[in-house]
Amino acid sequence: MRAVGVTEFGGPEALHVVDVEPEPLGPGQVRIRVQAAAVAPTDTHARSGAYATRDPFKNPPWVPGMDVAGVVAEVGEGVDHLAVGDLAMGIVVPIGPHGAYREDKVLPGNSVVRAPRGTTAVEACTLPMNGLTARMALDRMALQPGQVLAVTGSAGAFGGFVVQLATADGLTVVADASEADEELVRGLGADVVVRRGDDVAARIRERYPDGVDGLADGAVQDELVLPAVKDGGVMATVRGYKGDGERGVRCLPNQVARAAEDREGLDRLRRQAEDGVLTLRVARVFPAEQAADAHRLLEAGGVRGRIVLTF
Repeated sequence: MRAVGVTEFGGPEALHVVDVEPEPLGPGQVRIRVQAAAVAPTDTHARSGAYATRDPFKNPPWVPGMDVAGVVAEVGEGVDHLAVGDLAMGIVVPIGPHGAYREDKVLPGNSVVRAPRGTTAVEACTLPMNGLTARMALDRMALQPGQVLAVTGSAGAFGGFVVQLATADGLTVVADASEADEELVRGLGADVVVRRGDDVAARIRERYPDGVDGLADGAVQDELVLPAVKDGGVMATVRGYKGDGERGVRCLPNQVARAAEDREGLDRLRRQAEDGVLTLRVARVFPAEQAADAHRLLEAGGVRGRIVLTF
């Protein structure tokens, strides 16, 4: 069957249509006829070979992608929360040829739930990976209602979900934004907006001289934003940064693969999307055959919302 991947790691031009073997369906699993797969920075890193040493599959092709949505084609024994014909969304942990950029995908049943009511596959596929990462970051920081959370990269997919989920949790949210993105970020629910940039920690300290209780670093600024956090505070990161060990600030790297079978969490995100707590933002849609163009656009920066490939 068709997939989009690489046979040699490289730039966007390395992506092309490849043939992959069908995946067998086992007990507790779900087969999805993929209609849409979202594109993420993780995919561009995988395409370039950044994760090659972690992948037990040493032979090509390698297929990126962590988000899928489509129609349920089969359910394995023990799966009772989905039925054939349901529009569903799922999170994928890509290994070798088993990423999301393929027209047929078998996943653990606990990695798949129904798509939010009233959404298309294109919209639904934008939620699982970023939504679960945002929820994981907030849960691990364990801030209480009324405490202050700073968010960097707040106009992005992860950051935007953090702003919306934190607002729903009763936190006070201070978010970064460019002048062009300020209206968007305020619309997501930020209580305070400061200008983004390498000096964002100083701008946050101007508003909160003692520092903020927590910070979710969607912009991957690491040590540049650590000073915004108060002594004894907490920071959630998404690329492995663990902090400097000073001032009692805890840094918590978040790896969403650990939550890939958190069906309850994924279903809660579904309900919040249905209730309008979460906004599913689609920036651009490409047919799967144009995945190289999708990767080029993402790597150029400035994308607001998710880029989606369709099958």
